[in-house]
Amino acid sequence: MDNQDNSIQMQELEKTNRILRKKLERCENERRQLETDIATKEFLLKKVICELEDSQTDLQHRGQELENTLDSLHQMQAQMIQSEKMSALGQMVAGIAHEINNPVSFIYGNLSYISQYTDDLLRLVHLYHRYFPNPPAEIQTERQTIDLEFLEKDAIMVLRSMNIGAERIREIVLSLRNFSRLDESDFKAVDIHEGIDNTLMILQHRLKATDKSPEIQIIKDYGNLSNIECCAGQLNQVFMNILVNALDAIEEFNAKRTYQEIRDNPSRITIRTSLADSLWVKIAIADNGSGIPESIQKRIFNPFFTTKAVGKGTGMGMAISYQIITEKHGGKLEFFSTPGNGTEFMVQIPIQQEFYSEI
Repeated sequence: MDNQDNSIQMQELEKTNRILRKKLERCENERRQLETDIATKEFLLKKVICELEDSQTDLQHRGQELENTLDSLHQMQAQMIQSEKMSALGQMVAGIAHEINNPVSFIYGNLSYISQYTDDLLRLVHLYHRYFPNPPAEIQTERQTIDLEFLEKDAIMVLRSMNIGAERIREIVLSLRNFSRLDESDFKAVDIHEGIDNTLMILQHRLKATDKSPEIQIIKDYGNLSNIECCAGQLNQVFMNILVNALDAIEEFNAKRTYQEIRDNPSRITIRTSLADSLWVKIAIADNGSGIPESIQKRIFNPFFTTKAVGKGTGMGMAISYQIITEKHGGKLEFFSTPGNGTEFMVQIPIQQEFYSEI
């Protein structure tokens, strides 16, 4: 009986073991399947993360490209506006110069005849006085009334002053006509000294003495240069931008000084031209104004950057100047500045553009 019971228990135990082994096999299979599913999901997750990272990188690149494109569009827009403004200014200045030139040429051309006629009339009066030393009382009275002796001297001086004034106007008109070549895009061999002098002529009103400050000195140290192949109008624009900035810096510096301090240390702009070598010319324009703070020196050539008050500057002058020198002429534009001791801008361009195109 005991053996039979033991046999039955053994059978039940084996049955239970089989059931447990099957459950264990199922659990093992489920575990393996779960591990496979987890590995698959981890692989898919990593793949998705990589794709997201690639997409993010691509979006960043696209965003940077769009930002660069936007900056380029802003620069192009500003340059187009500036070019249109300068072109319109050039046309207006040329028109004004032409209109002024006609009457001035008429006046200047007739001054020589007026001078000759005046000399002839005065010589005739002297002849009358020699042969008729005692004219009637009425003539003597009129002679004293008009002060003939003073009239003779002053008439000659007035004519000389008129001649000097007319010549001065002709010089200004010529400077305006030369400077108005702002819309010319062709390279021509020109005298850059003439371009600098024409620009200074236009800025003459800012160089003169006022009740607040003495005259700003202009020191020219021109080298022996041949004609330079360049876009004359655009180069004049660069000279204008640099000189205007120099004058602004001087005025800002002088606003902090007394009249006597300015007299003791006069304001000045020094312009030097020379050959950098046989192929390059160098133009240096230096002022003894307030200088450029170190914190903003790296931004001077950035578009739209300006330290001037609203309405007094667009921030495009130096950016466009940099483009004209570096891109249009294949040259260099740099500056050296010490706050409180002034600034020097250095322009270097090839003497002939063929050398630039070969580099």
